[in-house]
Amino acid sequence: MTLTAELYFSFRSPYSYLSIGRYRAMTEEYDLAIGLRPVYPLAIRQPDFFERNHPNWLGYTMRDMLRVAEFHGIPFGAPRPDPIIQDFATRKIAKDQPYIRRVTRMGQAAARRGAGLVFAAEAGRMIWGGQEGWHEGGHLERAIAAAGLGIEEIIAEVQGEGEALDAEIAANQDALEKAGHWGVPTLVFDGEPFFGQDRIEMAKWRMEQKGLAKR
Repeated sequence: MTLTAELYFSFRSPYSYLSIGRYRAMTEEYDLAIGLRPVYPLAIRQPDFFERNHPNWLGYTMRDMLRVAEFHGIPFGAPRPDPIIQDFATRKIAKDQPYIRRVTRMGQAAARRGAGLVFAAEAGRMIWGGQEGWHEGGHLERAIAAAGLGIEEIIAEVQGEGEALDAEIAANQDALEKAGHWGVPTLVFDGEPFFGQDRIEMAKWRMEQKGLAKR
């Protein structure tokens, strides 16, 4: 029997990126389907988050994400450009955010078709894996194609149905909070949330209790 789960994911979250490939690998090895539910990052949902954070938060997070990538052998580099337009001197978030809105809407369009996990893994690797100019030059289009989707169809949907896609993305965030968490990455399996890239093995352990089997 195929088990199902949902992964709440942000394209700006390094930890989401550090989890997505490992969750994708699980779906390839096991009889498991994981649906992607993209959400906008805290910088969009709570623009003052970075201003009120502890001064040590950013430095520790940078150190930790680098060692997690090294530990798991995951290609990692600072996104160029950052999906969020932000003044790092003041930590102010710009009102207009074309990069994160476009890629998140693409993720939701892919999720509508059951291909969100693969798209997010491919696009995430471009954003966080060191690809300069990931937002242009056809890079995201290649991620769409890798997910087995029609490039022109997805782009037209992102351009023409932005408000509808945003409403679905907002519903994803509401569903995440109803499931018992607020951050990403969070996998929800059988009503139980597993927050963080360091909970993948625990999520797998729970799935094994429920009959997770290899393909």
